[in-house]
Amino acid sequence: MNVRINGKEEALAEGLITIEKLVQDKGLIPERIVVEVNLEVISRENWSKVNLRDDDQIEIVSFVGGG
Repeated sequence: MNVRINGKEEALAEGLITIEKLVQDKGLIPERIVVEVNLEVISRENWSKVNLRDDDQIEIVSFVGGG
């Protein structure tokens, strides 16, 4: 399955892949990111329910603290 993550084409394993699995596989810290799929922000509570599909456009935004 091919998707675009933050503007870059990526091939993911075939089959059902949830946002939650993608975040885990990339080693991201869920509390520090927001995920958008096809221009829709997906709440963290729904990550395990949203299956990614071929050609999805995914944006992963990290929060960075500063002072």
